[in-house]
Amino acid sequence: MNAKKRKVDLKYGAITLRNVIGYNHLCDIVEQENAPRQAEQKFEMSHFTAVIADDHAIVRSGLKAALENERLVDGHNIEVVGEAGNGLDAIGAVKQHRPDMLVLDVSMPIAGGVEVLVETRRWSPDTRVIVFTGISAMGKVSELVEAGVDGLFSKAEDNEDLYQNVPMILQGGRYISPFFTSILDNAPQQSILTDRERQILNLIVAGQSNKEISAHLGISAKTVDRHRTNLMQKLDVHSVAQLIAHSLREGLIDPAAEI
Repeated sequence: MNAKKRKVDLKYGAITLRNVIGYNHLCDIVEQENAPRQAEQKFEMSHFTAVIADDHAIVRSGLKAALENERLVDGHNIEVVGEAGNGLDAIGAVKQHRPDMLVLDVSMPIAGGVEVLVETRRWSPDTRVIVFTGISAMGKVSELVEAGVDGLFSKAEDNEDLYQNVPMILQGGRYISPFFTSILDNAPQQSILTDRERQILNLIVAGQSNKEISAHLGISAKTVDRHRTNLMQKLDVHSVAQLIAHSLREGLIDPAAEI
């Protein structure tokens, strides 16, 4: 078969034994051209962005390295696009990046974890919020769950539980680690505090007297005293010192909250 015949066969697309080598070569070229587009489509389908907020740089560094390691998060491509060392910067990073996921500590300067969670829902409602914290106070755990956190993990546990469940949370699921479900299941039932009682509790913990609280809130000192009595009865404590200690231990007040 001469060269001219092969050119004619290829020009008119004749698939014969005579031009099968040339045809296979053409297929290889097409496949190579399509490969980048297919890879790009796969990247777009599985690529996620994240912001990490924790006041310890070493924690942020460890989380970033782990989340960007596809082997640890079931092949998901996660890019950490922002970091924050306090609550205010965390809110700013969420507003700027609108990430797919926010990994958040509870105890941070300027703004606490619950406040950041609420603001994230406001500015980026599609962002999945995962709390990774060392706090185990029943009151704070309950507050986070009631606020609708998407994932809740303890720094006291193996981080593998966090990494294994990140893909499920990114797909719309919700996960509370057994460490925290155990705390909630075993917690004694307590009466729910009203907003005014929480406000007064914050002021008591801040060291203000009945008279100072009265002036601050524009209510009578007698009303303040009645709220203080109700607080002690609800929390089953018998002194201001016990009230403060119990409130701090159980996470009933937020040190970053405005009072």
